[in-house]
Amino acid sequence: MRQSVTIRLAGPADTALLDRALRALSDHLGDTHRATEACLAKAGFGATPAFRAQIALAADTAVGVALYSPLYSTTRAMPGAYVSDLWVAQEVRGGGLGNRLLAAVRDDAGAQWGAGFIRLSVYTDNPRAVAFYERSGFSPRRDEIGMLLEGEALARIGETT
Repeated sequence: MRQSVTIRLAGPADTALLDRALRALSDHLGDTHRATEACLAKAGFGATPAFRAQIALAADTAVGVALYSPLYSTTRAMPGAYVSDLWVAQEVRGGGLGNRLLAAVRDDAGAQWGAGFIRLSVYTDNPRAVAFYERSGFSPRRDEIGMLLEGEALARIGETT
């Protein structure tokens, strides 16, 4: 695909495009994809948005997406952006679109909440993604362990034992 690709902030009318792109990412990674268009619309474009998204378009087709949220680091004494999802369509990979999407995240998060860094997670069994992020300047955090609290454990937190 050698069409011109434009990147812009996604809006409510882009929910179906975001859903298709994020499903393609989940399929590529072998992840379960539970988010529906309704979930994305509510979380991204409801009364209190939980994320922002940059969408890369070739004509009317989404060929890339970056989904991100604010976070704050007391050790850095500044806000940042957490990129939870970054997807580039197979047919346009290798052309710099991933870095263009990350630059759009940097610019928007900087303008919106003063973000001075980008943080993300990458699966250890995805060496191509790890190499991409390292080439882009990201450095691994070997002194941290990612942890998650959800479901029953989340419901029980704070209960006395």
